Amino acid sequence: MTLYPVFLLVAAATVLSPGPGVVMTLSNALRYGFRGTVGGILGISAGALVVATLSATGLGVLLATSAMAFTVLKYAGAAYLVYLGVRLWRAPPFRLEEPSCRPAGTARRFLEGLSLQVTNPKAIFFFLSVFPQFIDRSRDFGWQFAGLVLTYGGLVIAIHCGYALTAARVRGWLSSARGGRAVNRVGGAAFVCFGAALATGRR
Repeated sequence: MTLYPVFLLVAAATVLSPGPGVVMTLSNALRYGFRGTVGGILGISAGALVVATLSATGLGVLLATSAMAFTVLKYAGAAYLVYLGVRLWRAPPFRLEEPSCRPAGTARRFLEGLSLQVTNPKAIFFFLSVFPQFIDRSRDFGWQFAGLVLTYGGLVIAIHCGYALTAARVRGWLSSARGGRAVNRVGGAAFVCFGAALATGRR
């Protein structure tokens, strides 16, 4: 996996970008504190593993037998990253809205995170179009798949824990137009750059 460092950057940017999972983690942190976010974060990470497994059905055979399919997936993934970047750059400032408070049961938060992630378009498209181009067709698919998916799941846990720990300190900034606009611009520029790099890069 010679592109593993690039995968780390792209996956981290995907996990960091504002989305349903980030909103859930921030909201739980502000309502219940860090301990109240653990169940949801683990659920989001587990949901990513489920989405990856479902998306990978038949993927190893496809990549091993069709150079055309790999090329199509490569450019589709790059285009998706650029699309995400442009949409995020042009989006209204990200605003954190606090939903009504409910008891913070770990099992309940886990199931909420799991169900949220398995229906999250960002995760689905990532594993369908971006993820495949980091698989080296000349090597064993299973070990590469496991390594990359576990890396993604680990990034979800680490990054969302970071969000949860800092949520209270940056509450005012996240709720401001300036802070929300900064989140959108930085995330959007990162996606466009990664998309362009992946489209022009070679294995």
